[in-house]
Amino acid sequence: MKLLILVAYVLMMVVVIALTARKNLSLNDFLLGGRRVGAWMSALGYGTAYFSAVIIVGYAGSTGWDVGLSAVWCGIGNALVGSLVAWQLLAKPTRAMGERLKVSTMPGFFEKRYQSKTLKILASLIIFVFLIPYSASVYKGIGNMFQKAFDFDYTWCMIGIAMLSALYLFAGGYKATSITDFIQGIVMLAGIAAVICYTVKAAGGVGEGLSLLGQEGIGAPGMNTMIPSQEKAVWLCSNVLLTSMGVLGMPHMIHKFFAIKDANSIKHATVISTVFALIIAGGAYFAGSFGRVVLSKIASPDGTGTMADLVNAGDMAKDQVIPTLLTDTTVVGIPDVILGLFVVLLLSASISTLTALVLSSSSVISLDLVGSFAPNINPRTTTLIMRVLCLVFVALSLAINFLLQDTPIIILMSLSWGTISGAFLAPFLYGLLWRGVTKAGAFAGVICGALISLLPPLVTGQMSLAPISGAVAMISGFVIVPLVSWMTRKSAPSVELIVEAFGDAA
Repeated sequence: MKLLILVAYVLMMVVVIALTARKNLSLNDFLLGGRRVGAWMSALGYGTAYFSAVIIVGYAGSTGWDVGLSAVWCGIGNALVGSLVAWQLLAKPTRAMGERLKVSTMPGFFEKRYQSKTLKILASLIIFVFLIPYSASVYKGIGNMFQKAFDFDYTWCMIGIAMLSALYLFAGGYKATSITDFIQGIVMLAGIAAVICYTVKAAGGVGEGLSLLGQEGIGAPGMNTMIPSQEKAVWLCSNVLLTSMGVLGMPHMIHKFFAIKDANSIKHATVISTVFALIIAGGAYFAGSFGRVVLSKIASPDGTGTMADLVNAGDMAKDQVIPTLLTDTTVVGIPDVILGLFVVLLLSASISTLTALVLSSSSVISLDLVGSFAPNINPRTTTLIMRVLCLVFVALSLAINFLLQDTPIIILMSLSWGTISGAFLAPFLYGLLWRGVTKAGAFAGVICGALISLLPPLVTGQMSLAPISGAVAMISGFVIVPLVSWMTRKSAPSVELIVEAFGDAA
């Protein structure tokens, strides 16, 4: 039955591809859906791009295992900051300035706002390079779940997902992803509700589960509260910041704001997106916090201990906590229909994220890099280049996934989000909202943010520092950009640029 549900879902996606493929006649249609995407499609597209197998399998399972119930703060942060604040603060000015400057990508925004082709090229390279490990982490998350649920070969799982993602991007562009995102969002809401119910039931109920989580041997004292232990507090806060505030600087998420229809759609999308995030992220982290309790009840394959013992001994990765929990038939016992629904949930979320990443990366190369060296290129040629680059990016991220197969999901995502958002968050926000930011300030923010994120884990060899260094990189940008802008205030943007960008000279 679970396989039948999966096949039905894939066939539905193919129908959407066929219906939308003939409608993408222009570059604007392919990349932005003609800037006519409504509230529900925009909001659910934002949410499904936000919450993939990386969050639901990787982050929720791993964070829940390490800190217990306080992992739910990640879900709350994702809803309030990553969704509510993002839409309230960024959506309207991003769409308006994007139209005025005639840009549809973040590097394009940097070029027009800061009058710098060099900054555009630098931003394009950072995006293309560092979105690849993020895509690899998405493959890894869904691959782990497919292996457990269907006993499929990992390699063929990844190739199949890559082919499906590439197909509907190549054929349908942003319009296809918007329609499928809407469908995927509905599936995700139903799936996460089922996951919470069965996980809590397997733990013995909320009260019993929390009681066991606070016991030595299963969890630890304090793990059943919303207050993290002292040694985990900084790590948890860094992850909350990285997964919540970081989204404000991620190009594939900002892309949703360029494409939304109008101000009225933004108002409705803000509410929809926030509620969606609270249910999906809050629910995923809540279920993940019971991972220790449920796995302590599941016998290990050799019968000498429990699955929790294997995780504690390092013989099983924390990325496997959620897949193991959901596919267990001895304690959890999720029916095939529900398991099939959850796998479709993960597949939908992951393909949505992958296509958002691919579209973002292919657009920065075709529009921003190629466009810089061939400004008079035909729009039809640009669209063709973008379609081909979609395929290239999918292939590259698939290859990186196989090369880094043993790297934890949380590390892959932290390096990607920390570096990209650390580089772009402050320059983008200040450029959008502050008239006094200078080109030098933006350059300093991009370069320092990327270095602050990358150097600590790479120099020390401690990749576990990635979430902390990424969070520090994002925060530091809010000091570096205005400081350098103040020091270079004599080179403030011209009145003409301010009028063009903000629509007035005030």
